[in-house]
Amino acid sequence: MSVHKNDIKRVTTHVLSEMKLKGEKISMLTSYDYSMAKLVDEAGIDVILVGDSASNVMLGNETTLPITLDQMIYHGASVVKAANRALVVVDLPFGTYQGNSKKALSSAIRIMKETAADAVKLEGGKEIIESVDRILSAGIPIMGHLGLMPQSIHKYGTYTVRAKQEAEAEKLIEDAKLLEEAGCFAIVLEKIPAALGQKVAESVKIPIIGIGAGGGVDGQVLVIHDMLGITQEFSPRFLRRYHNLAAEIKGAVGSYIEDVKSRNFPSEREQY
Repeated sequence: MSVHKNDIKRVTTHVLSEMKLKGEKISMLTSYDYSMAKLVDEAGIDVILVGDSASNVMLGNETTLPITLDQMIYHGASVVKAANRALVVVDLPFGTYQGNSKKALSSAIRIMKETAADAVKLEGGKEIIESVDRILSAGIPIMGHLGLMPQSIHKYGTYTVRAKQEAEAEKLIEDAKLLEEAGCFAIVLEKIPAALGQKVAESVKIPIIGIGAGGGVDGQVLVIHDMLGITQEFSPRFLRRYHNLAAEIKGAVGSYIEDVKSRNFPSEREQY
């Protein structure tokens, strides 16, 4: 059974801020289509992220880089139609906001107008602050993303834990404060030491959502396909699989194939 506030008719950025003040943990999962988002929303999730991880789990790409703005809008619009309670955040994909704040604003406006989402998410700190400022100036809520930033994977060259060294850890804290001062309503921290995650959460007033950032942050996010065991290749330490849907789906499909081949399906009751 899910544990959530039944009296919340709609989760907003203000609700998330209140949850942090009260010490109530924030639950967040990805979704990319109407059917899955409907189930996730009805279960009581607080935030649905239409992540650019759709590039991996929906489109079969090796990284998040290839997914386009049009594709993110397609997935975002599908999810928003299903979400009656959760706050819906859509990732701005690679190449739509870095280095060009006017393009960033145009990209964010397209997402908000064409998906009816509640907010957008961007990766980076000081390097993208001009884009952050311009988007926020239009009244569009922003969720930040620091730590391991998948859109910068070719710069890192590895998916190992980030900010283990003092200099990178200090920059991460500075970037978190910078994003808060700019007006971001929350930040995702990905794959960093747990102690640093807690330090960031204690250093800012906005909610900090972790994915591999320890339990001292204000909430957690996972990719739905990983959490449900639909994907099997990805097994980082931070991932807890709550189901093994890959095995169940394969089993169900196998049974269907067997019934079709043996003429057991359809039965008399399943015909007109």
